[in-house]
Amino acid sequence: MRKIIALILLFVPVSVSAFESNAKGTVLMDMDSKRVLYAENSHYTQSVASISKIMTAVVTLENANIKEKITVGDEVLKSHGSGVYIKPGEIISVEDLLYGLMLRSGNDAALALAKSVAGNIEKFTEKMNITAKKIGMDDTTFNNPSGLDEDKGNISSAYDMALLMSYAMQNENFREITKTKVHKVKTNKNVYVWHNKNKFLTTYRYATGGKTGYTKKAKRTLVTSASKNNLNLTVVTINDGDDWNDHKSLYEEAFKKYTLYTLLDKGNISIFGENYYKNDTLFLKEDFKYPLLESEKEAISLKYKLDKKRQYKDNIKVGDVSLYIGDTKVKSQDIFINKGKKKQTFIEKFKSYFYD
Repeated sequence: MRKIIALILLFVPVSVSAFESNAKGTVLMDMDSKRVLYAENSHYTQSVASISKIMTAVVTLENANIKEKITVGDEVLKSHGSGVYIKPGEIISVEDLLYGLMLRSGNDAALALAKSVAGNIEKFTEKMNITAKKIGMDDTTFNNPSGLDEDKGNISSAYDMALLMSYAMQNENFREITKTKVHKVKTNKNVYVWHNKNKFLTTYRYATGGKTGYTKKAKRTLVTSASKNNLNLTVVTINDGDDWNDHKSLYEEAFKKYTLYTLLDKGNISIFGENYYKNDTLFLKEDFKYPLLESEKEAISLKYKLDKKRQYKDNIKVGDVSLYIGDTKVKSQDIFINKGKKKQTFIEKFKSYFYD
């Protein structure tokens, strides 16, 4: 396996002036590496309206059986604004409520989910904030599951919402829901056909999901995701009157400028000159990937750092590998160990001889 060892100090910054946005806060992020490809006022905070329902969906998915059917309670009578218009006494699955939440931005669905998952709005909101801390959303405070500007509203930034969308898209059920254009539901009292408000799914061929938002206070907020050539990106705009066009242009520019490179494959690795663990097998649990500009390729290097452990078990971390662009570290990934050498195939020996 070919590895880059030497640090090449030449680094020529590339102008990214073609990236533009009309929003008060904007982030274009690679969802896998979390690399920010473009940002403008990325930590500007304000009410983010219904894009905060992404967190409502995440908390539900992580704390509930989505196939479970619940009976809608009187909590939905307190709902106002956008809704799916479910009624007390309706029997509906958690999964269907999630579709109503994400496709139609149902505030009534948000209240029903919150009560079902946590018993009441306050406890559910607490779970939202705990999850935000775990993800690293330092600009964010959630006060309700809907995004309405009552109870101080939900405050966040474009950067934090990009982190949230990146996290949410790791969940298979979330990915399926957010990309759905139409969903049909039959309860004991009604039949619904819900069309996704996210028109990006039908107007941009690389779109994979997202969530719209609007209140008079927040103005237009939008989270979208798109994938092309193994690049999985998200764009977040806060208070943007031309958000659909801005999102499309940002994606197009990113797909034109950036390429996703696999710098190391998951599985066994060999480190040139490493002798401490020479009788053991070092490995990565995931491919080591990163999006790069064409000009950055000549300035990248990989640096390995290993802890010299005297006693260790299989499958524990013993170090990391870091990617540098110039002299700036941009990503690290853990290295793990198994005791003893894995027997190499002829092809592996051949590749090791020529490329390690």
